[in-house]
Amino acid sequence: MDLDIIFKIAGVGLLVAILNIILTKAGRDEYVMLTTLAGIILVVIMLLDNVRALFSALSELFGL
Repeated sequence: MDLDIIFKIAGVGLLVAILNIILTKAGRDEYVMLTTLAGIILVVIMLLDNVRALFSALSELFGL
C-alpha cells in the first residue's frame, strides 16, 4: 500500500471533520450526515483499485 493513499484518506477525513464542525455550529445538522456519507463514499472509491489489486494477487497466489 502506498503512503500516498494514506495521506489522501487522512486529507478527506480532516476535510470532512472540519465541514462537520462548521455545519454543526451553523445549525445545519441535516447536512452533517450527508457530508460524512460523502466522505465515506469518496474513500471507498479511492480504495477500489487497491482492493481489486489485492484480490487479483490472492487469486494469482492460490492459482484460482
